[in-house]
Amino acid sequence: MRLRTALLAAFAACLSTFGAPALAAPDLATLRLPPGFSIEIWADGVANARSLARGERGTIFVGSRNAGSVYAIRDEGGKRRVFTIGKGLTMPNGVAFRDGALYVGELTRVLRYDAIESRLGSPPEPVTVATLPGERHHGWRYIAFGPDDKLYVAVGAPCNVCDRDAEGFGQIIRMNPDGSGRETVARGVRNSVGFAWHPRTRQLWFTDNGRDMLGDDVPACELNRLATPGEHFGFPFCHQGDVADPQFGTLGRCADAVAPALKLGPHVAPLGLRFYTGSASAAFPAAYRGSLLIAEHGSWNRTEKIGYRVMRVRVQGDKALGYEEFIGGWLRPDGSVTGRPVDLLELDDGSMLLSDDVAGVVYRITYRPPR
Repeated sequence: MRLRTALLAAFAACLSTFGAPALAAPDLATLRLPPGFSIEIWADGVANARSLARGERGTIFVGSRNAGSVYAIRDEGGKRRVFTIGKGLTMPNGVAFRDGALYVGELTRVLRYDAIESRLGSPPEPVTVATLPGERHHGWRYIAFGPDDKLYVAVGAPCNVCDRDAEGFGQIIRMNPDGSGRETVARGVRNSVGFAWHPRTRQLWFTDNGRDMLGDDVPACELNRLATPGEHFGFPFCHQGDVADPQFGTLGRCADAVAPALKLGPHVAPLGLRFYTGSASAAFPAAYRGSLLIAEHGSWNRTEKIGYRVMRVRVQGDKALGYEEFIGGWLRPDGSVTGRPVDLLELDDGSMLLSDDVAGVVYRITYRPPR
């Protein structure tokens, strides 16, 4: 009981941190990157910067969670100008772009802002495309358009652990751009806040945040691969593919659920992920092509903090091989935190953007061969 009380207190403190003003920009000199890589602050003043999407004209759209805003960042002569597209929204975490329109995933609905890149200074009234369940726990939606031109939406479980599948929770759904044709493509997904499609196979890979209150080291958070629509990934009866839930384990068997493609660290909170495909001027080395980069937001309930980094996963076919740090250093040796990575976005020149919802910035990561 004491442990549970302490963890709940830590969670409350964590939520308080999320709602606080952004920290001063982190000291980039303390961040660790492989030789040849560099990181810069590409845009600041983006409070609670979360999910990223790119428009047809190069505008970068940024969702938020507690800030309740959606931003647009435009490069004007090498300087970034930040516009606020929407204010007072309810956890508008998810952003996606299609045919000139910005889609925003709020708690209870998906909104569409038409012809947005020509109206950044005077955004139109949004159109409601779809309605979603309304419980706030794990209610920060992640959205993205897949290669099938369907809009994919994560609907997290409204709890630490519970059986609410029949009510439409703990799932990834997809729909047509106008909201019609809704169907469930993945079940047993506790809280996914990141999707990516393999550039060759077009299969969906996604992160999932493991349940809490089972200790520091169990369960691992997950990297998952959807081979066939309708697959079940175990929640709430099985975690990390091989740990039966002490309360809901009788609802199913781990052997009947899809095991993770890779077990990530326990409580690292993996969020956005991207397959790297770059080949242009600022591209990463060829060995990085096809790798998955995963933003780990970091633990809130572990005795020793973990995460607060960007990880690289080498992928061969449908197998995830290796799991190594790409960028670290936001978690200091004394346990203090200067930033929390959230989402990744590749630019046309082969560089990568990375959002940070605590520092309130968007970074740009580039590569130049060491001399």
